[in-house]
Amino acid sequence: MSRASDYLTDPRSVEHRRTMVDRQLRTFDVTNPEVLAAVLATPREPFLNGESDALVYSDATLEAREGDSRRRLLVPMFVARALQAAEITATDRVLDVAGGAGYSAAIAARLAGSVLAFEESAAFADRASRIFSELGLANACAAAGDLAAGPAQGGPFDVILVNGAIEQRPDKLIAQLADGGRLLAIEAGAGGSRGAGQFVLYARTGDAVSSRTLFGAAAESLAAFARPPGFVF
Repeated sequence: MSRASDYLTDPRSVEHRRTMVDRQLRTFDVTNPEVLAAVLATPREPFLNGESDALVYSDATLEAREGDSRRRLLVPMFVARALQAAEITATDRVLDVAGGAGYSAAIAARLAGSVLAFEESAAFADRASRIFSELGLANACAAAGDLAAGPAQGGPFDVILVNGAIEQRPDKLIAQLADGGRLLAIEAGAGGSRGAGQFVLYARTGDAVSSRTLFGAAAESLAAFARPPGFVF
């Protein structure tokens, strides 16, 4: 079995990453050189389950699996553009929510001071921890728990990235933002769990929270952030 580090310099993986950056990210208005470099430096193969390398770096929505756990992942261009909008600095503490085995967290770890990958599944968290270690990402760790409540330790966070669609505002996560913190998530559209929605950035200033739309996006709704009956966003 290949170690995650084997893909760092594997010629085929490097070439597919470069093609993805040039043909998907740059054409989707991802221009920040640090974000592009972080994506180029992060192989995606270890976070998936043996799909062909061409599919791994396509814009298809793929499912990560670990034991009985499943997670549909955001396409890389959504991840990259959201991280660009987050304007992560080298001292920021980042919380990455529902990212499966930690691909988006691994990219963020190349931009931030520290990253916590947070999943419902302990199996995903264990796998993420192993991959981070193999990739030499000493500033990244993983934990499991209630997604909507967020982790009990590690906060407050400067940036929170939610890897999926939400049907109601994630107030418990917003409460874990530091002053000046940013939370990014896809607000689900009217079409339901896979309907077109929009990536939104929530910003906290003191006790006030503002939001602005970033770009159109679609993803599977996360059960932890499902809309209660009769709820209107």
